[in-house]
Amino acid sequence: MNESTPLKLAVIGAGPVGLALALHAASALPDAQITLFDARPADKDISGDPRTLALSLGSVQLLQRLGAWHAESAQPIAEVHVSQQAPSLVAAFSKRLAEPELTIRALDEAVPMLGAVLSYGAIVAPLQAVWLEAARREPKRLFSRFGAKVDALKNVADPAGVEVDSGIAERFDLAVIAEGGVFASSAKKELVAGGRWPALRHDYRQTAWVGIATFAAPPAGVAATTPSPGIAYERFTRHGPAALLPLKDGRAGLVWCVDSSDDPVRELNDAQRVTVLNTIFHPRTPHLAAVSPLKEFPLGMSAERTLTDGRTVRIGNAAQTLHPVAGQGLNLGMRDAFELVRSLTRNRDVDAVLRKLEWQRAPDRWAMITATDFLARSFTWTLPGAGAARGLGIAALQALGPVKSAIARQMMFGSR
Repeated sequence: MNESTPLKLAVIGAGPVGLALALHAASALPDAQITLFDARPADKDISGDPRTLALSLGSVQLLQRLGAWHAESAQPIAEVHVSQQAPSLVAAFSKRLAEPELTIRALDEAVPMLGAVLSYGAIVAPLQAVWLEAARREPKRLFSRFGAKVDALKNVADPAGVEVDSGIAERFDLAVIAEGGVFASSAKKELVAGGRWPALRHDYRQTAWVGIATFAAPPAGVAATTPSPGIAYERFTRHGPAALLPLKDGRAGLVWCVDSSDDPVRELNDAQRVTVLNTIFHPRTPHLAAVSPLKEFPLGMSAERTLTDGRTVRIGNAAQTLHPVAGQGLNLGMRDAFELVRSLTRNRDVDAVLRKLEWQRAPDRWAMITATDFLARSFTWTLPGAGAARGLGIAALQALGPVKSAIARQMMFGSR
């Protein structure tokens, strides 16, 4: 490449991260030729996909910038309440420490929201619509390859580039792999070698049960707790974390993580699951009336040691698959996409951009990977007092305002 040669960019994967990157590149790199690949047919309706996702404020701002934010589909997060079921030993000696809790509020951080909750379809469908409209306006520069599965990538030299094989071979200056997935499927996506060294992988031997929860008035004799819109609840239990994410319709997305070898959820029916959930969440949490049938996913961590391999780069879940305890996997991928495009706008030397990308993304990426992995592993520790130590950490964060604010900013915007 030279300064007068347009960049030829391939984006593989039309999920939230791939679409966001393609759209951002189309706007920020007006001379670049961008081709978006995905095995999914373009006419497949993705808008109804109900999977619940939590976006940070930074991700919301990126979608707004891309013209793909539909506020009417999203529930803003005004507050996050984190608490832990007290270990019996702590509860026996101190009521004050029996229920450690942490509250982070948008009002305290002087932001309109901490983030927002919406369905996967409500994120992807607007992004895809904006992309297809942009491709319609610029058919000689922006290309869609929906229904085209990429079978292989091959780095080539002289001049440097990458060959993308989707039934026909096409040559590009750079290929971005944004085709991720959950932990169980990440090991099977061997499109190319995942960098110069094997990925870090750890199976937490936990299962995530996900679905939709409906709130109701509490039973007689229980103090009334009215559901407040915009509050996300996370509860650390001895089996693992459980979370309720507020939805636009007043219900909540449920993520319930448990030990796979001692699963307290699998054999229960829906009514029994509601009963158990009402016993494990903090007393402040509104009473639950019902849960939808739950789906299960195995949980683990997979993190590429390096993002780049020749002229290919991995972002989002293709680069790292995280435990949902911090709800940051998608947000980290969105930041991957934004930073890659920003680097390309500042330097047309693709090789130089890819060399710098490793250390540019390292603080944000590895801080999030390490923190999430530490929290996830803490639920598997058998050391006496491990749960109590985690609870003391929650209480300490609540007491240390500046530290709590710094963590809130990290969750909203990543490392800057």
